[in-house]
Parts: sequence; C-alpha cells; structure tokens
Amino acid sequence: MARIGVFVCHCGENISGTVDCGKVAETIGKLKHVAYSTEYKYMCSDPGQSLIKDAIKEYKLTGVVVSACSPRMHEPTFRKACAEGGLNPFLCEMANLREHCSWVHEKNDLTTEKAIAIVRTQVEKVKLNSALQPIKVPVTKTAMVIGGGIAGIQAALDIANCGHKVIMIERSPSIGGHMSQLSETFPTLDCSQCILTPRMVEVAQHPNITLYTYAEVESVEGFIGNFNVKIRKKAKSLDEKVCTGCGLCTTKCPQKKIPNEFEQGMGMRPAIYIPFPQAVPNRPVIDREHCTYLYHGKGKDCEVVCPTKAIR
Repeated sequence: MARIGVFVCHCGENISGTVDCGKVAETIGKLKHVAYSTEYKYMCSDPGQSLIKDAIKEYKLTGVVVSACSPRMHEPTFRKACAEGGLNPFLCEMANLREHCSWVHEKNDLTTEKAIAIVRTQVEKVKLNSALQPIKVPVTKTAMVIGGGIAGIQAALDIANCGHKVIMIERSPSIGGHMSQLSETFPTLDCSQCILTPRMVEVAQHPNITLYTYAEVESVEGFIGNFNVKIRKKAKSLDEKVCTGCGLCTTKCPQKKIPNEFEQGMGMRPAIYIPFPQAVPNRPVIDREHCTYLYHGKGKDCEVVCPTKAIR
C-alpha cells in the first residue's frame, strides 16, 4: 500500500503570503494513502531537507510530494534529499504552488483551494510512479548542423574547433544563406562577404567538417547521442572531384533566361550555374527542371566544352 509524505513549503512569504499552508497540509493529510503531511517555512533549507529524510525513514514512505516552487529550480535538490533518505529519487514529485498559484492569485479561500487541488493531483501521480534507475549509453561524438547560413556555419566551426566531427547539411548548392545576399551588416556596416566568406572557406577546408550541399534531411530516428539520419543528395549532374570550377560551361549554356534566386529574380542565370561568385563549394550545378537537354533531349553544349569532362 502506498504511503505518501507531503511537505508544504511557505517559501518565505512567496507562497504563504496568499496560500494558507497550514490548511493545505492539514487537508492533504486526511487523504487516503497520505501517511504524513506537514509544513515548513523553507523546505529547501538544510533543516527542511532533513525533515524529508527523517520522515521517509520514520513513516516508511513510498512516495514524496514537495509542495513548493518550480521543479525547474529545486526538483534535483529534493530528489537528492529523498535518495539520501533511502527513497528512489523518481518517487519524488513537486507541486508548483508558487508559479501556478500564489504568484498569480490574491489571498483568499479560493487560492488555498486551488493549492489543495494542485497538491492532490501530485499525490495521485506519485502513487503511480515507478522506481527508475539512470542508465548510461554510448554516445557518438558527432554533431549534425542542418542549414548552412551564418548561424549554422558558426555552430559547425565552434564544434569542429573543439575537436568533434561535424556533418553539415545545406539544401542549396552553396552555404552562406541570406547573409550572402546582403551588402552591409549592422552595426559596423562591414561588408557581409568580408565576414562570411572566410568562414565559408574554413567550413569547406576544416578536417572535422563533412559538408553536404544540395542535400536535404529525409528522416531522423534514434535519441540523443545515437541518432540515425537519412540524407538525400540531389543530383548535381557533374563530378565535383573532377570539376575545376572554371565556369566555361555556364557561358555556353543555351538556356540563359531563368530568374536568378540569389538576386531575388531581378537577374537571370543559365541552367548550369554557380549561385554567386563566392559560393562554397565553387562548383556549378545543373537545374534539371530547366536544362534543355534533360527537358528536350538535345543541347549538350556544357558537356561538350567542359575541359575535364566533369559533366555527366
């Protein structure tokens, strides 16, 4: 049979200023399965924690509810106290009477009734809790950065410079993001390319960074430290290892009336193109939707003039 201990904290005047803590402890103490219920001014203090530890042993408690402030602040504190008292820490729950009740209501009977309802809810929850044990799992110390804008670039470099492997995925043919389209940057009015380009080059050359451009994440499975990610690499229709980036193919493409995305449609580009002069990687891709050969079956001008035969 469950034996729950309830500990109501005054939190100085933060809770007791609007909630009748004595009434909360008394009312909850009458609930079935509540073996012990008390109040204290500062439950997170050393005497308050000792009160919890002693009650666990004396009343043979199978669960604890601490009615105090946010669990974000003190849940680790009270779970540690329960563990020291001989109770599994995951059999300790917190009822947030400060943020959810006393700080958002005036002092009256309804405020106290709401506090009682919050604590009663946590009593019912802890009755169903199971004793848990922390586990350790092996972690693959590799990070994936999705998106090659300036934020993604800096994140990848920070991680890589700490000695960890990084995989960067960018769906466009080049990294750089929207910053590459800007002229000056606030507040110094420095040239955006002066700030961005060295970082782009560093990403491409960094030994700890594997860069996939013109690619998208298709699925993510697993959990922290052990993710399995499926990446779809879109066809660039050329061999990047052979291509030198000379740009001759872009000048010979018969299709030159395609709105340029980099220039927001205010300029035109060919079907085989490099997104912008400082692009990384500085290799062209073929827009398969507008390529004359792929669409009509004729016009291989770019492949004919390519000096390294990189276009496939």
